[in-house]
Amino acid sequence: MDAETPPRPVIRLLPRVDPRPIRHGVPWVYANQLVLDRRAKALAPGSLALLEDAERRPLGLVAVNPLSRITARMLDPDPGAQIDESWFAARIAHALSHRARLYPDPFYRLIHAEADGLPGVVIDRFGDLAVIQPNAAWAEALIAPLAQALADVTGVRTIVKNGTSRVRALEGLTEEMTVLQGSAPEGPVPVPMNGAVYLADVMGGQKTGLFYDQRPNHAFAAGLARGQAVLDVFSHVGGFALAALAGGAERALAVDGSVPALELARGGAQAMGLAERFETRTGDAFDVLSALGQEGARFGLVVCDPPAFAPAKPALEAGLRAYEKVARLAAPLVGEGGYLVLCSCSHAADLARFREASLRGVGRALAGTGRVAQVIHTGFAGPDHPLHPALAESGYLKALFLRL
Repeated sequence: MDAETPPRPVIRLLPRVDPRPIRHGVPWVYANQLVLDRRAKALAPGSLALLEDAERRPLGLVAVNPLSRITARMLDPDPGAQIDESWFAARIAHALSHRARLYPDPFYRLIHAEADGLPGVVIDRFGDLAVIQPNAAWAEALIAPLAQALADVTGVRTIVKNGTSRVRALEGLTEEMTVLQGSAPEGPVPVPMNGAVYLADVMGGQKTGLFYDQRPNHAFAAGLARGQAVLDVFSHVGGFALAALAGGAERALAVDGSVPALELARGGAQAMGLAERFETRTGDAFDVLSALGQEGARFGLVVCDPPAFAPAKPALEAGLRAYEKVARLAAPLVGEGGYLVLCSCSHAADLARFREASLRGVGRALAGTGRVAQVIHTGFAGPDHPLHPALAESGYLKALFLRL
């Protein structure tokens, strides 16, 4: 730090707080772990500060937000680090080198928050366009150098800031969508993945416009779908359905409550030249599952990939009941020897609880039928969604594959 640079503010751990977990990589410090005096509480959200233990020994450079329960996020163990374009470029280049090994085409999650060294930041890449979600106050405050570093390292020509995530409210941030560099795309962006073509609405769709995390699970399901009729419930833009068609499925039915999402799914099927084998049904997923059961419909592969029923601990029990209900309604739609895929993206429902609820639902559906279930595979998010070793929350996605 230059001699002329004013010293950074200091925040300190309470005497009872053991600093070793932070030294060993824990990236979050909560309000109840800190001495929050008047000066600390007066810091603007996103301010950079030096974090010290109770003995005044430095722990690193943190971003501070007195409005958030996660009051400090570790940015760099070097207390003198300069958070500028060069710093961002180094983090982005490190992340890019990993994705470039994984995928031949530039369509992937480039930055996955804490696991890629940029707490609260998500960046998805769509060819020469990238979408940034700055979900923490520090990233919002430094969005300009972040975006410039992104352009310099990757060569993307268009950068969209998607500030619509609900977690931004926890940071005291407002919702907004804006183009930081280049021009907004005139329509959906085609994304090649697993042999399918998806249409991502980066300006108006969910999250950044597409869910890259399910890529390996789409691929595994596609291998089960060859020659089969496929049902994809909570389909969004056709995630599992289009991958299944690319894998040789006989036909696919996509179900979702969003008409615009299903329109994008139809567009993807048309781009693949497989529109005649693709159908959609708009409606509440539970109602459609019940109706299909009453119709006696059967499929060789049934996939249910709902939104987060348990996004936080207060919703856990209700969420687990919802996962059980999905499994109970979906299992009877699977033909003899067919496959059922049940997914969860809920942070609060770990794999054990989700698996327990799902298998209970399947068991109730099959009771008295003489049929049995086999768990054949458990899937997770793809390797462009790395896990932070100290954050169990980053392992949110689970997919159970069963043969009935």
